[in-house]
Amino acid sequence: MFLMVLVRAVILDNPAIQKEHNLYRLLYDCEKCRDRKGLDHYKYTLANGVDNQPGEEDFDIITAHSDASGAVRINAVKSTDLSASWIWEYPMGGNDDHPKIFQAVEDSSQHGMRASKDRTELSSDEHQSIEGGMQYQQLIPPNPVKLKRRRLREERKELRTAELLRLDKEAENQIEAAAIERSKELNTTARGKYSIWRREYDNPNSDSTLKLMRDQIIMAKAYGSIARSKNKLDLYDSLMKHIKESQRSIGEAMSDADLRPSALDRAKAMGHVLSLAKDQLYDCVVVARKLRAMLQSNEESINALKKKSAFLIQLAAKTVPKPLHCLPLQLTTEYFLQDRGGEEVHNADRLEDPSLYHYAIFSDNVLATSVVVNSTMLHAKEPQKHVFHIVTDRLNFAAMKMWFLVNPPLGAAIQVENIDNFKWLNSSYCSVLRQLESARIREFYFKADHPTSLNAGADSLKYRNPKYLSMLNHLRFYLPEVYPKLNKILFLDDDIVVQKDLTPLWTIDLQGMVNGAVETCKESFHRFDKYLNFSNPKISQNFDPNACGWAFGMNIFDLKEWKKRDITGIYHHWQDLNEDRTLWKLGSLPPGLITFYNLTYPLDRRWHVLGLGYDPALNQTEIENGAVIHYNGNYKPWLDLAIAKYKIYWSRYVMFDNPYLRMCNINE
Repeated sequence: MFLMVLVRAVILDNPAIQKEHNLYRLLYDCEKCRDRKGLDHYKYTLANGVDNQPGEEDFDIITAHSDASGAVRINAVKSTDLSASWIWEYPMGGNDDHPKIFQAVEDSSQHGMRASKDRTELSSDEHQSIEGGMQYQQLIPPNPVKLKRRRLREERKELRTAELLRLDKEAENQIEAAAIERSKELNTTARGKYSIWRREYDNPNSDSTLKLMRDQIIMAKAYGSIARSKNKLDLYDSLMKHIKESQRSIGEAMSDADLRPSALDRAKAMGHVLSLAKDQLYDCVVVARKLRAMLQSNEESINALKKKSAFLIQLAAKTVPKPLHCLPLQLTTEYFLQDRGGEEVHNADRLEDPSLYHYAIFSDNVLATSVVVNSTMLHAKEPQKHVFHIVTDRLNFAAMKMWFLVNPPLGAAIQVENIDNFKWLNSSYCSVLRQLESARIREFYFKADHPTSLNAGADSLKYRNPKYLSMLNHLRFYLPEVYPKLNKILFLDDDIVVQKDLTPLWTIDLQGMVNGAVETCKESFHRFDKYLNFSNPKISQNFDPNACGWAFGMNIFDLKEWKKRDITGIYHHWQDLNEDRTLWKLGSLPPGLITFYNLTYPLDRRWHVLGLGYDPALNQTEIENGAVIHYNGNYKPWLDLAIAKYKIYWSRYVMFDNPYLRMCNINE
């Protein structure tokens, strides 16, 4: 007789039995499975005439027996596979409502029982079978190895969580420290400086009333147009009336604080009228179509205004304001009335001394040139060592000379020359002068809309500035010819202001380069491909499109190295190649980039700060720390177009108490 396995402890005590036991698992039945099993059992009973347990479904039985060698074997069999000699000790449906143990006895002659072909592997954790209300459950103690592994997993999870929290805290501390450092650099006390603590940032809804009234005006215009098309003239008149009243209430307001006291009442009245209009006229399709038409019309108006604005800005930049036009007229008149033509400049003996600090300024603007000289001398540590070489045109020569005769800078030597007196500067020698006198350039400037015009510059107003027709703009490429006895010279534009002593520039080692200048490229901005036509093989085969550009306006030139490398000859060569304007447009910077290619030494950016003539968002600290600030762009400091917050850096060097300036009403 063989005993059913009821207690797992016997198996766990014997490793061999445990291994054999792990090969078997209980097959769990679902509702459909039990139905299918019942059907299979019925078919089997009909076919074989065997029914060990009438009226009950088939279920699994776990048996254990010893083989001939004495080893314990475990088998799983179906109840339908048992022979007729098996007897149930506790049959189903007996008096015991909760049978816990059942046992079967088999005759010893039946030792060779039939094993089930559906043998399964017994679970190592739990074995549970429910058949016809009978439950068999085997409780298994936890495995120590698994418990240890589970504990280690929990410990690793806790350590990893703690590590992630630490990393997050470190990252948060780094971000906080970086924010603190950036905030230290923010100068919120400077005038015009952006600050998040300004009044308009206190309340995100600070302009809600102004925005509401503007939206109401837009909707009123839309409904007014619809009302007029539908002949609702009373409603149309009412809408137009409220539009005018709302516009008067808004006026020039840019925030709610600027609105008139009656603005809120106007907004309420407009809201009432819009409600009536909506009740009478609202049609989603019609209103959407009308708003779309209004949007398109406004876009066309904006584009037209942008074009007009660009034209007017260019016109204003070219036009000489009346006070600035008055100043050279008054000076010229005094120059000839006082017969100052034969008077020599002061300290003429220092004009060709190479041991002194020489500056070159080529300009036709008397007031701007005076600011350059005044600002330079106010910061010079040794004024007597500075020499200014000023070249102007014939029209302004008398005025320029008269100004510096009347207002000589303290200690410095001044030389004022007329470009028309440079007889060597003629069209046979100078390529650009020959081109400026050509019919092609005249056509470009005066017949821009003609079909044969140069297409490269016809659409750009800035290249139509008269300064490009002046040789003063190109004289910078002839410095050795103008000053043959000098070794170094500092070139200054007339739209700059000097804020520090510039004498250290003469001691900078240019390392064999000809030009010392501040580079202007930042990432892809102001590189060679911005100025030159790299679709032309003459350009693409000789220059790098990603080469960094640099600024004209404050440049230290080594004239000895200039002569050695024949820089003027290089300039002439490329000017001749560009006679048809296919390599670059007009101006002096593109040919400068080509002429001094790989011959420019980059100076520290603090020597030359650019952008005050076009960029209102420059760093104010950088401006104040710059040795030279440059008003490059259209918004020159002597024009009404000037950016207001930058104008003070220029106006502080204007002598407003000068009688000639007062006579021409040039005021702060």
